[in-house]
Amino acid sequence: MIVVVTGASQGIGQAIAEAFAAEYDARVALAARTRTALEQTADACRTRGGTPLVLPTDVTDDAAVADLAAAVHEEWGPPDVLVNNAGAFTDTPLDELTLEGFRDQIDVNLTSAFAVTTAFLPAMRERGEGHLFFMGSVASLMAYPGNAGYCAAKHGLRGLARTVRAETKDEGLRVTTVLPGATDTPTWDGAGVAEERLMAPEDVAQSVVDAYRLSDRTVLEELLLRPQEGDV
Repeated sequence: MIVVVTGASQGIGQAIAEAFAAEYDARVALAARTRTALEQTADACRTRGGTPLVLPTDVTDDAAVADLAAAVHEEWGPPDVLVNNAGAFTDTPLDELTLEGFRDQIDVNLTSAFAVTTAFLPAMRERGEGHLFFMGSVASLMAYPGNAGYCAAKHGLRGLARTVRAETKDEGLRVTTVLPGATDTPTWDGAGVAEERLMAPEDVAQSVVDAYRLSDRTVLEELLLRPQEGDV
């Protein structure tokens, strides 16, 4: 099995890469900006039985995304699983959010997923199978004050995933949008929220693996996860 995970250097992306390595001894292509952090994920994947390929990539750079896809295809071929997980979160009130800041949020959380998807999708369609995951958020469903850019991007990501689903469902591909609530990742560092109020990234990762595990006759289109006590 070949798995590509963007944003694989930490948090949910790292947990997903490790989960596929553990469950399927997968060949896992790891993409994020920082090589040193990716190497740590790679070591964890090897320990769990996987074969990692470290590919430092800025997913907001079109040429870098093209190089990522070329490297994976040259090394292994089309992915069986593509996880669009890369993203960033900023907390900025609307009256302080600049146009540049808004565009940055759209670029990293939405446009990058379009770029990565379109880089890998032709080969997956030609083969006639594969599973694409888009890492949305509860912010794909509701508004959060102080997060106009992030909410707009995550709402857009859900729409993008739905369109990819609609256009590929007759071609053997499956598409799942993952909608996690507050998860114990570096995003929450210093926020003063107790760990037990946050979901474990390993739980989100396991739900992704479970969605993939379904038979080809079934697709889990949207996967909504929240902390047991509700939103933070």
